[in-house]
Amino acid sequence: MSARARLAAPLVVTAAFAAFPLLVTGFYLEFTTKVMILAIFALSLELLVGATGLVSLGHAAYFGIAAYATLLLSPQYTAANFFWLLPATMVCAAIYALAVGALSLRTKGVYFIMVTLAFAQMAYYVFHDTPLGGGTDGIYLNVKPAVAIAGWTIVDLGNPRTYYYVVFGCLVLVFAFLAILLESRFGRALAGIKSNEQRMRAAGFPTFWYKLAAFTLAGALAGLSGFLVAVKDGFVNPEMLSWHESGAVLLMLILGGMGRLSGAVLGAFAFALLQLFFQWEVVFGNFAQHWQLLLGGTIIASVAFMPQGLIGLPAQLRAWRSRRAARARDA
Repeated sequence: MSARARLAAPLVVTAAFAAFPLLVTGFYLEFTTKVMILAIFALSLELLVGATGLVSLGHAAYFGIAAYATLLLSPQYTAANFFWLLPATMVCAAIYALAVGALSLRTKGVYFIMVTLAFAQMAYYVFHDTPLGGGTDGIYLNVKPAVAIAGWTIVDLGNPRTYYYVVFGCLVLVFAFLAILLESRFGRALAGIKSNEQRMRAAGFPTFWYKLAAFTLAGALAGLSGFLVAVKDGFVNPEMLSWHESGAVLLMLILGGMGRLSGAVLGAFAFALLQLFFQWEVVFGNFAQHWQLLLGGTIIASVAFMPQGLIGLPAQLRAWRSRRAARARDA
């Protein structure tokens, strides 16, 4: 792909998403808003898995904690101010991520995976088995936050089209922030840690603190997605913190392709669209009730035939054509 095409592609995609609410309403607008929130969630995990090489199975904890914090910190009958509520929920998620990271990063490999899962399950049972967040029933948000200055409302978060643009703006900002971060000295250090942590330590880098910073930042960004989904749905329950959610976001990265931010976004959209497609009774009839089986088979096939994910498919096809052309010349 030429440099001009690489520059034009994101601009075209951004323009298409900006124009999308002008063309559709209802289910399609709500569905796309939901998937963009999932894309932010996937980007937060990409910072850990793709950039740092830390595979976590407890990432949903920060997503769910921020969602619960959104409702617990909001007044019951008046609107909380968006400008303090959003940072507060992200800080709640970041604090828990900091605590988990400080302990779990002392382990490696499968032990690290299991420790992150254990901490996520601890948070899950706190909300599931205590009255803090309404127990198994969850809790409702009575009044959406107000984006207001001096009592003047700037943005109405209750309007689906307006909220779409708020989520879209957050997605663009998170993507741009991570793109700049990964090109910085900090991002280069994370890449070095992923490649060879022992060599980075020998070079004088305090790798533990770099990993802890990435872990905490990933938790804060997951908290952003938790806040957005809580405001969108007006309801949270303990299932948001379950290991199923952590597994689902990891599958998004696998499907889209690890190691690239665009792969995380593409994987989130592909995962959500596959879920929707396999639940379509017009196509699959009664078997649509077993959509998890179809989705699982698709993920397995994608890993087998697209090891670099959807984002690596064009390069894979070019390599296949080159090999085919080489064999034809030899023949």
